[in-house]
This record gives sequence, structure tokens and C-alpha cells, in this order.
Amino acid sequence: MISTIRPALVLFGALTLACGVLYPLAVTGVGAAVFPAQAAGSMLEVNGKPAGSTLIGQQFTSPQYFWGRPSATGPMPYNANGSSGSNQGPLNPAFTDAVKGRIDALKAADPGNGTPVPVDLVTASGSGLDPEISLAAAHYQARRVAGLRGMTLPQVEALIGQHASKQYFGVFGEPRVNVLALNLALDGKTPQTR
Repeated sequence: MISTIRPALVLFGALTLACGVLYPLAVTGVGAAVFPAQAAGSMLEVNGKPAGSTLIGQQFTSPQYFWGRPSATGPMPYNANGSSGSNQGPLNPAFTDAVKGRIDALKAADPGNGTPVPVDLVTASGSGLDPEISLAAAHYQARRVAGLRGMTLPQVEALIGQHASKQYFGVFGEPRVNVLALNLALDGKTPQTR
């Protein structure tokens, strides 16, 4: 019996050391050396203080800012510890009511805007943490933001263009804009990546 248990325990210890300690340390070290900003959370700093991560959305509720994609995380929006979707399908009455409520809120914030509301402004993603919105969602909000900030629409549209990201490898995804970076630019702040 001991001759069977001893090799099993030695193998268990060796695999635990290799897979549970050495491999994670190696991957963390390589990540920090090759991609230091990403390994540190892709944090944006303003005047030496963290303003947020480019990877995790934040809640902006003031109408003078661009609003991000809704978050379905609980117990509070954009909770990175509770990353999840709502698991509500399009036939669920709670989902339909939530979407209608978000459309109403967008129309109340900009009553003169008659263009169709982009879907990413009224539906949460699978993670509930999206930091970016589509260019259509940014342009939809541009008139409201410009009016409340005393800026011209071309000025706000230029900021959107300056902060727009293209498709990955020119094929994957769609053009988008990071909401935090765009809102910091509206405030005249130039964030530095840490």
C-alpha cells in the first residue's frame, strides 16, 4: 500500500509545484516584462492618480458625459468582482422593460434626438464591464454632450474621431471608442497609461 501511495504523493507535490507555483510565476513575469501596462491593469492616471482602467467600464450618469454600455453586474453596476450578464433573453419581460427604460432615459436626456438608439446603449454585454461603445453610440450622444458643455458639435465629433479605435487586425470587431478616455478628454485631462 505504501509503495502505491508514496509515488502518488510525490507526483502530486511535483505537479502542484510546477503547475500551481512555477508556471504562474513564469507567466506573470513574462507578462510584466513584455506587456507592463496591461499586466498592471491598463490603468489611466491623471496627475499621478488612477482615473480608472481602460479594460473595465465605469458608470457615468451626468448628461454632460458620454454614457457607456449598461452593466448587468450586481449588486452595483460595473462591479468587476461580479462580472456577469443578466441571463435574460429577448422574450423575458424584465429584459424588455429594462431596454424600454434605457431608451426612455436616453430620449429624456436628449429630447430633440430623433435618430435610432444604438443597441449597445440599451443592452448589457455578457461581462457587464464593457469599457467601450460603438462609434454609432458615441455619435448618438455627441449633440447632447456638446450642448451641455458649450462646445460645438464638430469639436465633440473631432474628439470622438481622435479616440476611436479601429477593428482588430482590420477585420475583427467594429470601430469603437473607450468611454473613460473620451470623457477625460472632454474634461481637458490627458491621461497617462501606468
